[in-house]
Parts: sequence; C-alpha cells; structure tokens
Amino acid sequence: MNSTTALSADPLRDTVLWLSAHTCFPASRLAAKAETLLCFAAAAAAAEEAELQRRFLIKSRDPAQTSALRAHAMRRSQVHFKCDNSAKV
Repeated sequence: MNSTTALSADPLRDTVLWLSAHTCFPASRLAAKAETLLCFAAAAAAAEEAELQRRFLIKSRDPAQTSALRAHAMRRSQVHFKCDNSAKV
C-alpha cells in the first residue's frame, strides 16, 4: 500500500480497496496464496491498531481503590513506629 495515501482506520477495507485498484478485484484475482498472505497482513494490522487504541485509553480513578491504597500505605508506615526493637531488656 502506498504510504502517501491517507489510510482509514480499517486495514481490511484498505486491503480490499488496494486489491480493487491494483488487481481489478474481484474480476481478476491473485493466486490463492498471495490473497491469503494479504488477508493475514491486514488482520495483523487490524490487531496492531486495536492494541494501540486499547493501550492509550484513559483510565478513570476509583475512589474506593485510592482510599484503600492510602490506608494500606498509612498502616505500613505506622508499623515502623510501633515495632521499636532498640530497647534492651
């Protein structure tokens, strides 16, 4: 596919458009192995695009989790004050 053309967000649609532009698809078709290779490449590109979109989703804060983490951190910091083993008996 040409890098100068603007590609849509759907790699499978782009593949069919490329096939119709360069091979007169569906009137004439490529070899079965070549079409299979193009379909696998389009599926891999679609999976990669989905992974990129999922990676940059904004995650909202959960107030209950934030409160629980804050309380946990406070308990951990207080342990050091309560367990003073420096006094000799």
